[in-house]
Amino acid sequence: MGIKGLQGFMTKVCPDVCTMVNLKEMAERHRINHPDFPPVIVVDAMSCVRYWYTPESWVCGGQWQEYLANLENFIEAFMAAGIKLVFYFDGVVEEKKRDEWIKRRLQNNKEITRIFQFIKTHRKQPGREMFVIPSALPTFTRFALKSLGQKTICSLQEADFEVAAYGLQHNCMGILGQDSDYLIYNTSPYFSIEKLCLDRLVTVMYSREDLCRVLGLSMTHLPLFACLLGNDIVPESLLEGFWHKCLVIYPVKNKGYSRRTNILLAVANYISKVPCSYGSLKDLENMLPLGSDKTLLYRGMESYLLPGQQSPWIPPNVTNIQMFSIQQETAMCQDKEIFQLAKEQHIQSENYAIFNILSNGEIECSNSLEDECDTEIPGQALIYRPARQHIYSVLLESGKDGAYPFVKEWFVYFGNPLQQPELVQPIQPPVPGGTPNLKTLWFAKGPDVEKQRYSTFLACFHLQDMMEELQALEAPVAGFCCLLTYLILQVNSLSLEDLNAFVALILCLKGKTAAQLAGLQLAQVDSRAVHLGTVFIRGLTTLLMANSACGFPFRMDDLMPWKMFDGKLFQEKYQQSHRGCSLEELLEGSESLYTPFQNVKSFICKACMVKNRTIQSRQRGNGIITGTRQRELNPRFQQTRRTSFVPPYHYQMGVFPRRGPQPQGRAYRSGHPGQRRRFELPPRTMLVMRPKSLKLKGTR
Repeated sequence: MGIKGLQGFMTKVCPDVCTMVNLKEMAERHRINHPDFPPVIVVDAMSCVRYWYTPESWVCGGQWQEYLANLENFIEAFMAAGIKLVFYFDGVVEEKKRDEWIKRRLQNNKEITRIFQFIKTHRKQPGREMFVIPSALPTFTRFALKSLGQKTICSLQEADFEVAAYGLQHNCMGILGQDSDYLIYNTSPYFSIEKLCLDRLVTVMYSREDLCRVLGLSMTHLPLFACLLGNDIVPESLLEGFWHKCLVIYPVKNKGYSRRTNILLAVANYISKVPCSYGSLKDLENMLPLGSDKTLLYRGMESYLLPGQQSPWIPPNVTNIQMFSIQQETAMCQDKEIFQLAKEQHIQSENYAIFNILSNGEIECSNSLEDECDTEIPGQALIYRPARQHIYSVLLESGKDGAYPFVKEWFVYFGNPLQQPELVQPIQPPVPGGTPNLKTLWFAKGPDVEKQRYSTFLACFHLQDMMEELQALEAPVAGFCCLLTYLILQVNSLSLEDLNAFVALILCLKGKTAAQLAGLQLAQVDSRAVHLGTVFIRGLTTLLMANSACGFPFRMDDLMPWKMFDGKLFQEKYQQSHRGCSLEELLEGSESLYTPFQNVKSFICKACMVKNRTIQSRQRGNGIITGTRQRELNPRFQQTRRTSFVPPYHYQMGVFPRRGPQPQGRAYRSGHPGQRRRFELPPRTMLVMRPKSLKLKGTR
């Protein structure tokens, strides 16, 4: 989180702390001064993603090919200067920071509500002042960087500590991020991602030494300074009385300063007179109103102590305990071989969410760009919960010894106050012949095991009966079909027009460059399409989790959004489909896409018909005027609809409640909390595509 107000304090009050530096020149000096250590910058990726995401469009679900190109350009700029990058991502939310995490998530919900209000009022994206990163951007950034050949590390605790420790232990040239905590740690120099000029490799370096000089402190005072201003461990609410005392002792010298600036100066003045000793720390703990936990200040100080470092505030016989380690005896998974592999894959950013479940049975998902007023589309957390329950079962092998451990979910969705985790019970997936154990899925080899991995993956989405057809498709298309079919089965309000838009999206996306997608202009933005785009992207993370749990029947790279999705292109296809445009227009006049369109659509319709799920036509025209006359239809596109009337059927997996407050702390055993009502649409003609045979890989 950093220290509130410290970054602004340095910029406005003591600009000498902020020095413009040329990273290429620094790298050259580093090579001379440290010939055994090549220049390395360790990157706090979580504080950088919002600066990396520069595509103009951000509400529509993400411009993933543009973003991937941006990351590639970023890496190339440093490589050209001979600088190696090491990227760190948060792998967990530590319990001590859960309250702050919840506070931010609830605040983000309010911001998302304002974004949708703006879109509905103005039918366009808000300005950058309301910017939020696309849903799941940090998750996919990890895999993007890894696919670009970068060293990417997922932390076993909050990443800022591991970033600082890595910089110190590897004698790194610096740390790149935007978190003032890097001024508090005694580690490598701290560079600003916000001030980075990539084409010249120039940015601001913040100097700890100069900050100490301005504040009249020593380097050993900085951790205490941070704790007494409030951080992730010591809450600001406990410090108001102490701040008032400091302000009385150190009167305001410049009335032009903000209250926060005056507090910073007053606290620095106060602690400059405190002897650096453990006894002084105990005196402060007794003075402060820390409530029942008198160790808050001590733990806050200890959190800044890196491996191998000593502090006069902490007894010398106390070793640093920050480096996170899960004891095998207390982990959900008791198999050492499985546990170790999951941990290694987690650190190397090779799997998704698996280690968190196997270690402590807990998982979280941050905010998504979802419209709380659209009661026809449930929160993505609820849509994908049945699939997650099957994934949990695969991982924890529940039911085989009579044990059914709950998994604690901290998933953000409207109606969930996040007062406590929701307890979700694993449910065995309907794998033909029973679910294989993890030893088989993760370590065994041979064609039979590969088939088991694929079948188990599909069973998590209740598509195990479609295995032969899916294996005949290219991997990204198979993953797309799996996700979209599951989504249609789960959300009854998804229509034939929605299906057409999604299928046209993946087909038209192939072959388009990042530049072409960047040049796509939208006349208007549809709020429902924004919501659906987010739900689809979150679905991809569920595919990643299932793929990781089942031993990787797919390459992770085949399940990435830049292979399947583009926000603006989906908006275009959605609006075209819902205003009833021709298939020729939907497929951009490409005859070569006609057969693949029919094949993919027919497969999804067939999979839905097996479950007796009908897909209803429901145009949601938006009145967009394109200014062009509709083209004459190519005769090949005139034979696109062959429909059959089938009776409606209530598919049980697709039952969801209207959005509202959810019961907290209860167990979710059947995949759905309590009695749920499915979303009923007005009675209309039920249209489904008559299934056609699928084309095999490589056919046209």
